[in-house]
Amino acid sequence: MDPVIYRWLSDCLAPKRATLEEATIAPYSSYTFHSKHSFQEEREQALRDYKVTIEYKHLKSHAPGGVYLIPALHDLRHFYGIIFVRRGPFTNGIFKFELTLSPEYNDNNQHPRIAFSSSVYNPHVHYETGELDIKSAYPRWDPSRHYLVTVLTFLKKIFYAKSFEDAKANAEARELATKYPAEFRQKVDACVLASQKQVFQNDETSTAQFSEEELSHRVLLDLLKQNIKDPTAASKQVILSMIEKASNV
Repeated sequence: MDPVIYRWLSDCLAPKRATLEEATIAPYSSYTFHSKHSFQEEREQALRDYKVTIEYKHLKSHAPGGVYLIPALHDLRHFYGIIFVRRGPFTNGIFKFELTLSPEYNDNNQHPRIAFSSSVYNPHVHYETGELDIKSAYPRWDPSRHYLVTVLTFLKKIFYAKSFEDAKANAEARELATKYPAEFRQKVDACVLASQKQVFQNDETSTAQFSEEELSHRVLLDLLKQNIKDPTAASKQVILSMIEKASNV
């Protein structure tokens, strides 16, 4: 275990001692009960928080391609994210989102919450709030089976889906996708264009700040990961082509 995390966890789990004044004012039996109760709650919360740090560490090597997540500076359970869509109807879309976890996350049925700050026209996303409908995909959230990587994989999937029969968040978008695909495509194209224009509109409180140069680097890295399995076998022309694509975002 990381020494810093170990010390932090030890501090959280250490039982609190009563001061002389507290011991004098409160009856001994009453204080003992309160101390045990507080210790148990702090212990459970510390374990939940520790699991969040483990999940985030796991994401660094297992996050879906094109999806990036950055923790907030002062909140363990608040993250800023962005997804770069490389194929399908949402090709070249760059969508920002925020992921938040309740204090009880890692208990049963404590779903993560994802809300897009970019405008997203998708049957799985509530049009007015920008919230991703996670509960339709996972009616019961089981922390032994479902993790942050689970919900980020679902987030990516909605931009590559070919059918939306099970989507419930945006009925209008689902109907257009099913019955009037040309109209749906027009809405999606407008949505993608808007996402590209909004990408450099940075929220001052967000840890995910993007400049044109940084964005090009991230897109290039994503393209290289997706298309080059063996770097030693890649031709100069292929690399230059990807650099050109990244610079044109």
